[in-house]
Amino acid sequence: MKIIILGAGQVGASVAENLVSEANDITLVDTSEEYLAALRERLEIRTVCGNAASPRVLREAGADDADLLIAVTQSDQTNLCACRIAKALYNLPTRIARLRSTDYVDHPELLDDDNFAVDFSICPEQVVTDYIKRLIAFPEALQVLEFADGVVSLICVRAFEGGPLVGHPLKALRFHLPNVEVRIAAIYRNGEPIMPEGDTIILPGDEVFCLAATVHIRQVMGELRRSDKPMRRIMIAGGGNIGFRLAQSIENNYHVKILELNRGRADMLASQLSNALVLRGDSTDEKLLEGEGIDETDLFVALTNDEEDNIMSASLAKRMGARRTLALINRKSYVDLVQGGPIDIAISPAHTSIGTLLAHVRRGDVVAVHSLRRGAAEALEIIAHGNRKDSKVVGRAIEEIALPRGTGIGAIVRDEKNEEGRVVRRAVIMPHHDTVIEEDDHVIVFCTSKKLVQKVEKLFQVGFHFL
Repeated sequence: MKIIILGAGQVGASVAENLVSEANDITLVDTSEEYLAALRERLEIRTVCGNAASPRVLREAGADDADLLIAVTQSDQTNLCACRIAKALYNLPTRIARLRSTDYVDHPELLDDDNFAVDFSICPEQVVTDYIKRLIAFPEALQVLEFADGVVSLICVRAFEGGPLVGHPLKALRFHLPNVEVRIAAIYRNGEPIMPEGDTIILPGDEVFCLAATVHIRQVMGELRRSDKPMRRIMIAGGGNIGFRLAQSIENNYHVKILELNRGRADMLASQLSNALVLRGDSTDEKLLEGEGIDETDLFVALTNDEEDNIMSASLAKRMGARRTLALINRKSYVDLVQGGPIDIAISPAHTSIGTLLAHVRRGDVVAVHSLRRGAAEALEIIAHGNRKDSKVVGRAIEEIALPRGTGIGAIVRDEKNEEGRVVRRAVIMPHHDTVIEEDDHVIVFCTSKKLVQKVEKLFQVGFHFL
């Protein structure tokens, strides 16, 4: 696929890195030659230096015969203008725009072909906010991801000494949870993946990925570790876009304090937030944290624009008694370095939001893509099409499907319809060796390595004669 990416910031660079490894033809556009040069050294990509909203620059980038445009510059206006030009002048088939302002999202008619011609819009800030909200709801989890419109959840939990299932084989799970369908999708031990089998024993410290119907998630987590107390007191460091969105969405359900150094921004937050307490001050100030009862805080969330400050403030908060800490960190090397130490969860905005983009790039009918373990693994929700004649998946039992080694089908979501053809129920099926995949099933596939994704996509593609 020939793809043009506009913007070489954190999101643009992360998208380019993910897609170039999958044999796509990538051209990256940015106004900074310095950024482009650094990425050229690291990745095999074409670059064009210039304004992304310029017809000349888009032509130089190859808009005439490109398959996909991903506009992720820092400016909403530039992204919208680029999509409009790409459609009007070059008839570029698919256009995705990053939109940070809610104004455009609230008026979807502005994005249709008669206006800005945006096929799909994404807001990384909102994606990260929703991700943090799920972690607040499930304090024991390292990751909480949803599939099939929230019907199925994938959680990552670190197994602790004392959990009912820890030290026992996986086949014991059906005795512990006799009325709950659950699938252990993968286990990571000392950073290495283990494909789970019935005799696999869960050890303390293992990262365990579990798939289950969302209504059963809490029961499943309770088998792997002791349940944590629900979150009540939350302190947010940084009142930027993500900090403000998070405070606004949770202030009615939790005791929220938000720290912001900039006076003007703090005044804006105070005027926009109803129940959250806005404090002007430095999140790395030990006296301020002590005075605001950091030792009684259930969750400290560091969301400033400075990742070093986030690491320092979250580490300080943990040392001073905060029960759980979460920090926003852009550099992958930093994420791997600090997570599991004084910082319980490190979030990379680029990796968290990349799945939203990848779902539009993947071949086949891919509904959702989630990046796991800081981009090392991936989980896909794919709709199965065709029949036994023209599909390698539909009409076949799991044991008949030639799944690549290191991949597994974790769950199937099947729409149950009435006589009028209306969906009355979405059934969650945890597949066994003899489970047959039907047409239009939503199949959730876990890949322990990103290198396996292309093979999975190819497996789910229908034969040419079907098209």
